[in-house]
Amino acid sequence: MAITAAQVKELREMTGAGMMDCKKALTQTDGDMDKAVEFLREKGLATAQKKASRVAAEGLCKTLVAEDGKNAVVVEVNAETDFVAKNEKFQTYVADVAAQALTTSAADIDAFLAEAWSLDNTKTVKEALAAQIAVIGENMNIRRFVQVKEENGFVASYTHMGGKIGVLVDVETDVVNDAVKEMAKNIAMQIAALKPLYTSRDEISDDYIAHEKEILLAQIMNDPKESSKPEKVIQGMVNGRINKELKEICLLDQVYVKAEDGKQAVAKYVEEVAKANNAKITIKGFVRFETGEGIEKREENFAEEVAKQIG
Repeated sequence: MAITAAQVKELREMTGAGMMDCKKALTQTDGDMDKAVEFLREKGLATAQKKASRVAAEGLCKTLVAEDGKNAVVVEVNAETDFVAKNEKFQTYVADVAAQALTTSAADIDAFLAEAWSLDNTKTVKEALAAQIAVIGENMNIRRFVQVKEENGFVASYTHMGGKIGVLVDVETDVVNDAVKEMAKNIAMQIAALKPLYTSRDEISDDYIAHEKEILLAQIMNDPKESSKPEKVIQGMVNGRINKELKEICLLDQVYVKAEDGKQAVAKYVEEVAKANNAKITIKGFVRFETGEGIEKREENFAEEVAKQIG
């Protein structure tokens, strides 16, 4: 099949590989984008772990924690422009959505949109959204929400860049004081900054690790200098690289950003706080929303658009 310039451009943006390498990868994989990414990784020409998300949509992520700290919610509401996202009416509306999402029993976004709007029972959430669109004058969307509940501890929250990123952290603990709360907020800030994919290695499937090892082995075997090394050395290199990768994607394995020595893992930091406060603390999980992640915003060519209007 013919490979288009747009496909090459997209793959290049996703992987950082050269134009000719991207074209070759797409040709070799019949234009399959995911397979092309893996082809480039195996050749050592890309570092992407998965298809990159192009963060382009505007809007806000809002977190809300109940007074007792036992349950919380994070929501994402999208708008077309950053100008509207900074509008006070829009921000108030997003806060109202979060308040309803905190107590909703809806299992998914469709059920949430179908339930009665808490501020006007004569309308559904979807109808109230339509009314807001009419007032604000821009298309809007309640994209998603996640509730987190923790009876044996509390839920910590953090919002970054005025709502561009929203984080919730599930903390199981028998001691809830200012020091433990500060630790939880620091963990939430870590999640916002370093984007872990998992809480701990226990959440990662054997299949994922086996697949990553295959990719890493292929990278080594495609390097003449590395592939000539003994089998035992090569296996050691693969294991070393997979451990390094897991330290980057697992929250508790990551280097704690505020560590004075620049080496302390998040798990050690949590242990340190637990010991100092005679507490049992477990970071059970987290949720991280980033506004617009995974949504592709249509790119307009201004000259083409003007020509289209004239035509």
